[in-house]
Amino acid sequence: MSNEQKRLQQKGWKTWGPYLTDRQWGTVREDYSPYGNAWEYTSHDAARSKTYRWGEEGIAGISDEQQILCFAVALWNGKDPIIKERYFGLTGNEGNHGEDVKELYYYLDSTPTHSYMKMLYKYPQASFPYEQLVTENRNRGKSEPEFELLDTGIFDNDNYLDVFIEYAKADKNDILIKITVYNRDREEAVMHLLPTLWFRNTWAWGYSDYKPQLMSSNDGNVIVNHKNLEPFVLQLDQKNRLAVLR
Repeated sequence: MSNEQKRLQQKGWKTWGPYLTDRQWGTVREDYSPYGNAWEYTSHDAARSKTYRWGEEGIAGISDEQQILCFAVALWNGKDPIIKERYFGLTGNEGNHGEDVKELYYYLDSTPTHSYMKMLYKYPQASFPYEQLVTENRNRGKSEPEFELLDTGIFDNDNYLDVFIEYAKADKNDILIKITVYNRDREEAVMHLLPTLWFRNTWAWGYSDYKPQLMSSNDGNVIVNHKNLEPFVLQLDQKNRLAVLR
């Protein structure tokens, strides 16, 4: 048997995987509106301040199978008004063909146990055209094509960054995270990379008064304490663009 076939016969190898949703905002999953206005209840702009009940969202994210602890990548090109920590898109009522994410990202690889995963996110160097995407699609009818991110011209002249995110498990609870950024433009560019680790906020919904802890060690690692998880440490190696969650 191959190593992956052996892992499939063992318990625990699927505990960590790509279970973090691409998009939790602007969907029926988090609707608590009094009149059933599900699509507009949580907007993209309000999402960064929202305590979700049923899930979390992030770019190239992973979590445990109960989605207690989450990891994802956040980015900032120095020009956007906000940090890019979630995908942007249209709600069901904004798009001329309904709900639609307006980003460029590709899932490139994943083994059945998620012992290895790889994805690509294409991040424009210019300010992201949030308003243009909403306005253009709102003005189009159902018989017209959708207005996509590529249609804005923001990727013209290769003015973008390729962000590759890879996960490799050394063991069931030992995960290497590698983030590689390529500047596809001829000109130099500044990009802020923010690996993000957080807990899904269950205490705000009254399930329990227990609040887990994320603490910084003296050497800059992040120590994770949660009663339903074994102890974890996020170790960062900025020189080699690596992180290890173990």
